[in-house]
Amino acid sequence: MVARLVVAGLLCVLPFAGAQARTVYECVRDGRMSLSTVPEPGSRCKAKRVNDRKAKVKNFWGDQGPVRGNLYAKRVNGKMEYSTRRMTGWAEVAEPFRIRAPRSSWAHAGMGDVGAPRIDVFAAQFAAAAKRTGVEDAWLRAIAHAESDFNPRARSPKGAQGVMQLMPAVARAYGVSDPYSSSQSIDGAARHIKMLMQVYNGDLVLVAAAYNAGMGAVARYKGVPPYAETEDYVDKVQALYERYRSALAKKPPVRRS
Repeated sequence: MVARLVVAGLLCVLPFAGAQARTVYECVRDGRMSLSTVPEPGSRCKAKRVNDRKAKVKNFWGDQGPVRGNLYAKRVNGKMEYSTRRMTGWAEVAEPFRIRAPRSSWAHAGMGDVGAPRIDVFAAQFAAAAKRTGVEDAWLRAIAHAESDFNPRARSPKGAQGVMQLMPAVARAYGVSDPYSSSQSIDGAARHIKMLMQVYNGDLVLVAAAYNAGMGAVARYKGVPPYAETEDYVDKVQALYERYRSALAKKPPVRRS
């Protein structure tokens, strides 16, 4: 039987039969979480008891939240075991699926696509914010590109506002009185990112994840929250960051008369 793992409101057809309760493992490796029926080699895993009778109930995984990815299987000691992480020797047994973040989450996809760097947009403001905070200019631009595509009037369905798509709580925390002011938005975002870099010891993957989904979500999942929006956002920002670093390195110096 092809097993399909679908959570957060989708029907769960699980590869477990008979028992009404079982143990699943919440495993973390390289900042990414997965679920498995056995502890995964090389991961930090924590056992969770799950009641099979909840298989058709929304948010089946309970306090573990939704999980994205494919389902993989391997026979271990004569028994088929399953994991949401791709590992050597494990066969894919389910079609890909995408799990969206719950409405209460800050997680959002971002309005910009990976494309050519736009190094002349708000250039002076990014340079000034980078100088004040020590946050790299290329990283600030990558966030702005991914978040709003440099649109200072942007507003997301989750309530994020402005060129840096600050959530209202973040804007208030940094004294941003007008989130649609590009200078205030960039300055507030730079100070917020500086704080995130201190919290996560410069780990830009976790910085991007926390900027997207909030620090609470990163703490809850011990890494990148398993939301499709956040996974895509982290990958997008990383790709844009490399493009902006390259573009800014090639930018000719400003001549002074």
